[in-house]
Amino acid sequence: MTLRTLDSLGSLAGKRVIVRCDLNVPVKDGVITDDGRVRASLPTLNALINQGARVVVVSHLGRPDGAPDTKYTLEPVAQRLSELLGKPVVFAHDTVGQAATDAVAGLDDGDIALLENLRFNPGETSKDEAERHAFAEKLAAFGDAFVSDGFGVVHRKQASVYDLAELLPSAAGLLIQTELEVLDKLTENPERPYTVVLGGSKVSDKLGVIGHLLPRVNTLLIGGGMLFTFLKAQGHPVGSSLLEEDQLDTVRGYLAKAEELGVTIVLPADIVVASKFGADAETAVTAADAIEDTPFGASGLGLDIGPETAAAFAAIIRDSRTVFWNGPMGVFELAPFAEGTRAVAAALTEVDGLGVVGGGDSAAAVRALGFSDDQFGHISTGGGASLEFLEGKRLPGLEVLGWS
Repeated sequence: MTLRTLDSLGSLAGKRVIVRCDLNVPVKDGVITDDGRVRASLPTLNALINQGARVVVVSHLGRPDGAPDTKYTLEPVAQRLSELLGKPVVFAHDTVGQAATDAVAGLDDGDIALLENLRFNPGETSKDEAERHAFAEKLAAFGDAFVSDGFGVVHRKQASVYDLAELLPSAAGLLIQTELEVLDKLTENPERPYTVVLGGSKVSDKLGVIGHLLPRVNTLLIGGGMLFTFLKAQGHPVGSSLLEEDQLDTVRGYLAKAEELGVTIVLPADIVVASKFGADAETAVTAADAIEDTPFGASGLGLDIGPETAAAFAAIIRDSRTVFWNGPMGVFELAPFAEGTRAVAAALTEVDGLGVVGGGDSAAAVRALGFSDDQFGHISTGGGASLEFLEGKRLPGLEVLGWS
């Protein structure tokens, strides 16, 4: 089977179309601090509006635990969406109640509404199929067709992702199509040299990706908190740095497998070590195998790759034709430990080929550090979904749309 796309739904003029977007954006004091996911939803929404569809957008935001919580309201998103679309967006203050019913009923051709946070209803994420399906049926009453365009949630079997697609004529939106086209290039005959850059805090989050991509890549660069489990696996001290002791044997196995396959795994040559976790910490740059030789001794924390490593990683990235990056190189939110991530991001903008930022913290990092989306070949909207796809896992939100 192949993925059902918008064309498969035929003319949508005058029809109510429910669109599952991923508008799970960071909000502070009612202000969106990164609207990347909102902007990523625009091509599909504009395509439907231009057809004359009556568009009903649904999404989640945060983890409100199945009950209304003003901290997680989508109202700021409705305001931003209205600004970006250049037209009013009706906001319903509930999901399947009277406000939502009235909002949908009041739509004319080409109008758009956004319903309140899906996760205010426990049925959205319920493990009980009957409860989840019952919620999906209430949502389905608002639509004649369903378009799934929230790539960041396609790895979840949730009411608005899976069940709703079974209840209505359904298809993937333009964002999901784009994401899959890029991911296909990363897994099927990628241009070489092919480099994967992995960071972030936990190696356990990336084990599946490492295992699935090792036979496909030329070089694997390791940074972030996960690097210390690799260093420890090689017998080096890591001070008080983040460490997953239970993953040491697995990491050793991957190091051996890489050698067997002829894949180069590059670990940092130097590390930025801190006296404590904080922007005001004392810091020192040291060889990666000598973390405990700094003035901080065994209490030292590795919080970023060092300048020598940053330059080496950047050179490898620039010389590659395909690069996938997931996970920051250090604690980029704190200025003293942002330079490794900045160097990787800058190099990725210079790739003569396909350079992909793998969503999640990586996407947040490049924007926080002043880079714009159009500087990269692609910025994924789905960190977890991207990783699970690259692990070779089956994603229920895609399978229900015909993907196999």
